Amino acid sequence: MRKAALFKQLGPGLITGAADDDPSGIATYSQAGAQFGFNMLWTMALTYPLMTAVQLVSAQIGRVTGCGLAKNIGDLFPKPLVLGLVGLLFIANTINIGANLAAMGAATELAVGGPSHLYTVFFALASLILQMFVPYEQYARYLKWLTLVLLSYVAVVFIVKMDWAAAVKGMVAPTFPLTADSFTVIIAILGTTISPYLLFWQSSQEVEEIDQKAEAKPLTEAPEQAHHEMRRIRFDTFLGMAVSNVVAIAIMMSAAATLHAQGKTEVGSAAEAAEALRPIAGDFAFVLFSLGIIGTGLLSLPVLAGSAAYAFGESQDWKCGLENKPWEAVGFYSVISAAIVLGLGIEFSPIDPIRALFWSAVINGFVAVPIMAAMMWVASQRSQMGRFTVTLPVLVFGWAATAIMTVAAIAMLVLNGSP
Repeated sequence: MRKAALFKQLGPGLITGAADDDPSGIATYSQAGAQFGFNMLWTMALTYPLMTAVQLVSAQIGRVTGCGLAKNIGDLFPKPLVLGLVGLLFIANTINIGANLAAMGAATELAVGGPSHLYTVFFALASLILQMFVPYEQYARYLKWLTLVLLSYVAVVFIVKMDWAAAVKGMVAPTFPLTADSFTVIIAILGTTISPYLLFWQSSQEVEEIDQKAEAKPLTEAPEQAHHEMRRIRFDTFLGMAVSNVVAIAIMMSAAATLHAQGKTEVGSAAEAAEALRPIAGDFAFVLFSLGIIGTGLLSLPVLAGSAAYAFGESQDWKCGLENKPWEAVGFYSVISAAIVLGLGIEFSPIDPIRALFWSAVINGFVAVPIMAAMMWVASQRSQMGRFTVTLPVLVFGWAATAIMTVAAIAMLVLNGSP
């Protein structure tokens, strides 16, 4: 019973953390392990407190105010600025959706054969239909159970031959050259783990949780609920971000122990990583890795499309929320549909998905900085948060994450003047 009660406390934080390990993230972590072996594992120790802090802030804003992140930012900053940031978020998310769909189709083709384009279309349509017609409470429950697919990556670690001493060294005392390549991988990892769409999603999911429970109210209206809700948010977010980082570590370690050990240092996509893994680690490891790509892709699509829809809808005062039927929130579901359809179009266009993904990372890196800064400002304002402004430790780590992302964005511009 106690385990069931604990599981019920998990929701927005767990789903957000799991969605962070989407096929694009899998490709990034695989590249880090293939290129630098175990020597990029230390980045996960750095990102965990930072990503946890910013996601805590995001969740707290939604639960305290009863409004999503875009609405709160729009209350304090000029609407044209907010709309411009939301537009860039939509572009980056759409590219990410396209890359994830392509990876899912390719992984399915590798696993069972058949045409990858057909699988890609199927995944796109299935995700869109589920978002539009499955009730939110039921859909959120499916997403929560879908996070279990991430265990496949942890399983791979115990299947391949692992140098555990080297892995521990890579976590606490790494050695790697200070070159443009190493900095580019570090920046890519930061951009993958701390993404703006995750901030919008978790904040809006806290609002959905309020709307789904008759007794639940924003904490500014019902401060007596604060102790229980803040404890739930902390548990959910700390565990969700831990799941995200453990899986990222497992992917890096698997790539380091197999691809890097065999001298394969270039990985173009998640599906390519799975294909390269098969002759080295065996069919079972390949199947687990491929299953993870498909599962995390299914998990990430609604988060990517939904976060863009929440951001657009809240900034325009539209009716938003997955608990609404499509005809009850036309604008909201139109953004979701546009993101999925345009993302699917990338698969059938002459656009190189890897180059598109690069530009997605660039846009995300630059959009993240003002969004995170605006979010931290909102979280410290009594006019928005009442007595529930964020605590000093969370504030410090949140601003530290913003500063590191600022440096990363500048470094990305300097190191990658052209893709």
